Amino acid sequence: MQQVKVERLLVNYKTLEKFKRFKEYGNQELSMLEDLESNIIENDSESPFFGIYYGNALVARMSLYRVDAKYDQYFTPPQDYLELWKLEVLPDYQGRGYGSRLVEFAKEYNLPIKTNPRINSHGFWEKMGFKKAKYNMERDLGENPLIWTPEGVAEQSVS
Repeated sequence: MQQVKVERLLVNYKTLEKFKRFKEYGNQELSMLEDLESNIIENDSESPFFGIYYGNALVARMSLYRVDAKYDQYFTPPQDYLELWKLEVLPDYQGRGYGSRLVEFAKEYNLPIKTNPRINSHGFWEKMGFKKAKYNMERDLGENPLIWTPEGVAEQSVS
């Protein structure tokens, strides 16, 4: 497969229109429209949204938030980490490596990553090197997060 470019998406009304294509496929829990609308500062270059274009069409996207070390309850030593949300590839473009490319892009920051996978997506995340975090009832509140750690970082012990 040729090198696929991941781009930071601008926070503007044009991007909002492109996001509407994703919501039409019924992935309500993955809709980034609300996130985008709440962050709509025209062409904000520091947006948390990243995507892959095929021609002029946005075909894959994710949110990537950096969490400050003071809030780290997952990794040791405590440090900044990334929270990867709402990874989605349009159905006609699945199986082409776009989702994997987005995850690899996030790993290039060389920070630990936490995500909350969709139902039936655990196989994808395991293939990408993610492992189930040890469940902590107070911290995880019913979620089942998966984590990825770069070299030299481990999961915090659950007390």
